[in-house]
Amino acid sequence: MVLNSIEKLLEKYDNAETTLQEEAQLRAYFNSANVAPHLESYKPLFVYFTNTQQEAFTKDVPLNTKKKSNFYQWISVAAAAVLMFGIMIPQMWSSPTYSQEEIELYNKTKNALAFMSSNFNEGASSINVLEMASDNFNAGIYKANFVKEFGKTTNKLLK
Repeated sequence: MVLNSIEKLLEKYDNAETTLQEEAQLRAYFNSANVAPHLESYKPLFVYFTNTQQEAFTKDVPLNTKKKSNFYQWISVAAAAVLMFGIMIPQMWSSPTYSQEEIELYNKTKNALAFMSSNFNEGASSINVLEMASDNFNAGIYKANFVKEFGKTTNKLLK
């Protein structure tokens, strides 16, 4: 009877369907002295599991508690701050001075852009006139379709 239940548990164990309690029963059976001869091949497996469960690591693990220095990180932050101030401070204290030639170029560019803007606005108003003509043309085509339908209906009536 016991042998029959052990064989059923082994079959469940091979199919990975056993619970922890059933595996404990198997370990207890295979650690005992009276194991059936046809099940002797399973004994080393369960004896190994029992032996390794009792093993413990006893060696000391040295911990490195030396604190790392953030010195290089702070140096990079300081270097970035020095660069930033080196670029910004001269620009904040000095007012820009422009030569007479730069001022003339600026005024010529400003006049050229104003001229282009006025011409562009005239062109845009011309496009509005074309758009209005296009709308009127589309309305005429729509009304012409009514006349065409009327002509078809009249021809059908006369036939």
